[in-house]
Amino acid sequence: MSSSSQQQHHGKVTDPAADEGDVAPTLKKREVAASFLFRNVLDDPGKVQVALFRRSGAVRTYQHKLAPISGSVEEDDANALATAFREIKEETTLGPDSIDLLREGKPYSFVDESIGRQWTIHPFAFVLKSSAEEGDGKGEETGIVVDWEHEGWEWYDPLLVSDSDEFGGVPRLLDSLRRVWPAIDLGARAGSTLTVGLSRLQTDHERGARQLAALAVSYLTNVFVEGDCSMDDGWWARIRMAAWHLWKNGRESMGAAIASALVTVLSRIESEALKPGGTVFERSNRVWAVMDEWREQRDSIISKVQASFVDLVRDRVLSEGPSEKKKLKVLTLSSSSTISSCLLQAATALDVTLDLRILESRPLCEGVTMASKLVADADHEKRVSITVYSDASAALASEDVDMVLLGADRISSAGDVSNKTGSLPAVLSAKHVSPSSRVVVLSEVDKIAGPGNASDHAAEENDAIELTRGWEGTVKGADDVLAASYSTEAAGSGDDSPRVKVKNIYFEWVPARLIDAYVTNEGVWSSDDMRKRSDWVGTEIDRFFGDL
Repeated sequence: MSSSSQQQHHGKVTDPAADEGDVAPTLKKREVAASFLFRNVLDDPGKVQVALFRRSGAVRTYQHKLAPISGSVEEDDANALATAFREIKEETTLGPDSIDLLREGKPYSFVDESIGRQWTIHPFAFVLKSSAEEGDGKGEETGIVVDWEHEGWEWYDPLLVSDSDEFGGVPRLLDSLRRVWPAIDLGARAGSTLTVGLSRLQTDHERGARQLAALAVSYLTNVFVEGDCSMDDGWWARIRMAAWHLWKNGRESMGAAIASALVTVLSRIESEALKPGGTVFERSNRVWAVMDEWREQRDSIISKVQASFVDLVRDRVLSEGPSEKKKLKVLTLSSSSTISSCLLQAATALDVTLDLRILESRPLCEGVTMASKLVADADHEKRVSITVYSDASAALASEDVDMVLLGADRISSAGDVSNKTGSLPAVLSAKHVSPSSRVVVLSEVDKIAGPGNASDHAAEENDAIELTRGWEGTVKGADDVLAASYSTEAAGSGDDSPRVKVKNIYFEWVPARLIDAYVTNEGVWSSDDMRKRSDWVGTEIDRFFGDL
């Protein structure tokens, strides 16, 4: 079975051939995590190397062949990534303190009839945190120390790895590697461009989902420009795989907006730029034109959201009661240019003043950032009064508010909204303290995810130091807590867990049943509208990425 026969639906790898009778029932099926360890990924892109391990004569399959760190996904493993971390620890002694997940590759399946196995491979790429973790391949110093499953290991240029008999790798070694190292197919320059783009998406905690989606499309454009523009038979698959990586390995918490933007662009390229006829140069120009047009159209989205918000405030908020209101009381949090611009637009268009309550939004205090931007806006000085509250004061800040105004980083098919942590307490507080208040979500439709439940989406947990650095030297007893959080041996348990865990989770879900209105660039939407858009996104994701 070719790798293109394998499909991935919403995180689960399926094997269509198994239903079609193409795979003999006597074949043993195994799901395997295949982990590649890299060095020099960002420090020196020209000297990137991947570690390949020589399997020993004591293993049951593929003896003396070069391979990544591999192991079967067990029933008690939470997922394939958990398998990868477990196997790396067992086979190299490297733990999470020595390696970082660089990216995951798209799973695929194949059959090796010579040993009666059907393999489903989950490829992962990890990067060593420092050169001290490398070791010398002989187990004579700290770093990588192999166990009985391997005879040794060496560093290789990933662009020189092959599936030839002379190279001596396990079956489909190159196919697994190319899924985590796209430069093999894209070329060195385009591959390096993609690697840099992914790193910037992963580490950018300043921009919101809308801005990161636009960046992802820009990085895809750069990959196209830096890559092979021959428009050959494999070109379209390479571009789609680059887009898949930008979605899955960029910023997963913002993945809905990124995926929606990418499949929209791919759909336009497919319908416009891939039309038959014309020279390669002309067809390439059509691809660039599609991407430029998409970016230009993005510039008008905020104004459309603003118009929808003004209509909602006028028709559903200010018109209520015995007389029209002239003051709008709003509770919000975090820093959102969409929220601030919509509020200012409503104040001007409807001739009202704003009583704006902003929760500070720890640990990065984005709420204070929003307040500072509004204070600097002298044009609206007389229209907006601002009060900044601590996150714990959500109930106090909710008193007599007309609405709780939220942004969105992701919206599920059911209408549940993922937003900055603190959103749910703010909503629940307002529902209790000011029962007549409305919970309004401002979002472009691009942030609606494909089909699936809110629980299907991974929670993003960030560096605890963003929280703890505010304690050091200022909070009594904080040093003891910090010491306990860094300890490697839990009291009395004998495991490797710290005695105190510090959680820094950026996003949480607000259930659809608590939301009164969704204001989008296409008007005020209902949950039914959300579901239809979600179905479209899911269909397009399967269409563009399912056969890779």
